[in-house]
Amino acid sequence: MNSFHYILAFLVCFFTAFFATPFIIKLSYRFGIVDRPGGRKVHAHAMPRLGGLAIAAGTAAGMLLFPFSFPGISGIMAGSLVILLTGLLDDIYTLSAKQKLAGQVVAALLPIASGVSINKFMLPFYGQIELNVTSYIITLLWILLVTNSINLIDGLDGLAAGVSTIALVIMLFIAVAQQQYFLIGYIVLLIGSSTGFLVFNFHPAKLFMGDIGSLFLGYSISLLSIVGFFKGITITSVLIPIIILAIPLSDTFFAIVRRLLNKQSIMAPDRFHLHHCLLYLGLSHRNAVLVLYGASLLFGIFAYFFPYHNYRSAIVLFLVFLFVLEVMAEVIGLIGRKRKPVLTFLKKVRTRL
Repeated sequence: MNSFHYILAFLVCFFTAFFATPFIIKLSYRFGIVDRPGGRKVHAHAMPRLGGLAIAAGTAAGMLLFPFSFPGISGIMAGSLVILLTGLLDDIYTLSAKQKLAGQVVAALLPIASGVSINKFMLPFYGQIELNVTSYIITLLWILLVTNSINLIDGLDGLAAGVSTIALVIMLFIAVAQQQYFLIGYIVLLIGSSTGFLVFNFHPAKLFMGDIGSLFLGYSISLLSIVGFFKGITITSVLIPIIILAIPLSDTFFAIVRRLLNKQSIMAPDRFHLHHCLLYLGLSHRNAVLVLYGASLLFGIFAYFFPYHNYRSAIVLFLVFLFVLEVMAEVIGLIGRKRKPVLTFLKKVRTRL
């Protein structure tokens, strides 16, 4: 595929998702597949929740018209069908946490069986590490982590779709810079489909992507990161996807920490995710989303330039990155409104000076 084909593929996916969305809205209302307000939800009216079908339809249309291949593509496609089915069943019937996880595990095992795995990487001052059997466990956990992180951040209009699109755009630029041409086609299809859907999903949304959309996007991004970045053995290659996905991954990480500190199940829902905290600070629905878009873009730009540093500077920069995430979490109350260990320490140091 040349540049013209990539542009055409983007347009096909965009307009397929764009024109499919109104039909899906009617379909959702007709069969009562809607997200009703209440509990932790911030919307006030019942909303159609099958928007992810439009993203899947756009991606499928692009693949049919512009077929391409890369290592493990058969397993990825089979797993994508399983994750779409899992999301669809959850949107219609509301699966239990165990049922939903079972579907995700099956979807993750299919590409692993076809050879997609995180099998080695390089540690500075140590050398290359071959993961062998543990590579399958690490790969499975990574797929589940990213998939659920995108799913968990889907709490405001356009948030999950926008953050995913920004991550995909950054991945596209890195793939082009690193000449990973086998990845570019699939990334372009996903960007086209998600932006076509985002037209209807941005605040005020006309429909939600539902679990079928958030699981599919998270699953796809997790596998693209494995096939592309984790195949590089340097420490910078390993850290790139973590930085690109800083917003959803940090939201999930701090949610787990918060619930453990509160002696709750890590599966227990609450109203202290990133988007909730920004709303509590007084930001409007739209502005909260735009702030998280901006943060995602900044982390993405950082990730783009990250590979150009040597080991030592890369480690220092990554530690700074983690420090910034911790401070950000404490400022907005992501760990808890009274849990601010780093800010408290810095305040004590400042008073002593």
